[in-house]
Amino acid sequence: MTHRTTPPLKICPNCDGFASAAITLGGRDRHGHLRTITAHCPRCNGLGTVPARHLSEGARA
Repeated sequence: MTHRTTPPLKICPNCDGFASAAITLGGRDRHGHLRTITAHCPRCNGLGTVPARHLSEGARA
């Protein structure tokens, strides 16, 4: 009996697996902390991986 497995995940080509980044806005607040925001990769939604393409999908992207 053959067991079905989920296709392996591959590293996101847009962010190379570094899906989130902390970006400083410059300056510090009144408590001395850096003001930062977090940006996530729009393709993988901050996961760093995307599902592997099936061979039947061909060259579609």
